[in-house]
Amino acid sequence: MERRWVEPYCETRRLHFLIAWARVLYVQAKKHPHDPPVVAVVDDDASVRAGLSNLLRSVGYEVRGYGSSQAFLASDETHLFNCLILDVRMPVEGGFDLQHQLANLRIQVPIIFITGHADVPMSVRAMKGGAIDFLSKPFRDQDLLEAVAAGVKTDLGRRESVLDTTEKARRLAGLTAREREVMMMATAGKMNKQIAFELGLSEITVKIHRGKVMRKLQTRTFADLVRLAEEFRLHKPM
Repeated sequence: MERRWVEPYCETRRLHFLIAWARVLYVQAKKHPHDPPVVAVVDDDASVRAGLSNLLRSVGYEVRGYGSSQAFLASDETHLFNCLILDVRMPVEGGFDLQHQLANLRIQVPIIFITGHADVPMSVRAMKGGAIDFLSKPFRDQDLLEAVAAGVKTDLGRRESVLDTTEKARRLAGLTAREREVMMMATAGKMNKQIAFELGLSEITVKIHRGKVMRKLQTRTFADLVRLAEEFRLHKPM
């Protein structure tokens, strides 16, 4: 009689959740590689928005301007931006309010704060909240452009990481239930003989399943497979 190792429900549920969440992130992260970086400028002063937009467009960025935090959030474009230039003091909701809302919404975009009334506590608050830079008006064009370039680089790296995770999740979803069983047991440190006994299979069959897992997941070594299982928390402790 076949001894069937039953995959824990929590492991299956976690995998399905990770795959679903990765697909959501994929939609947010996917951009055509030749599209120019997109920068958002949120400032209640129209002249400031126009000036910054012209500067950024002159060096190849695509720019969207918003007169308030509310307008920015209502745009349904927050996932597009590679960098956000944000005024600290604005009517109704200031820059720190928007920073807090974005964090709560799990919208990840590098933020550069600008203000005409800077002080040390304000700067510290911005950086503790995750901002990448804090510029006092008037600031040099070069300082802003360097900050934006750093923000865009950070965001593109994050998006690339998301796409990589999504691709790994897609490959994992392509495994059969039996292949996933073998993978989880093998990466937990079980020998082929142990896996074969617990699943009621021959060692040859276990080796075949392991080979299929390696090919489907495109892992070159067993160490790579173990790292992948740990990344998605799919290994079963012995």
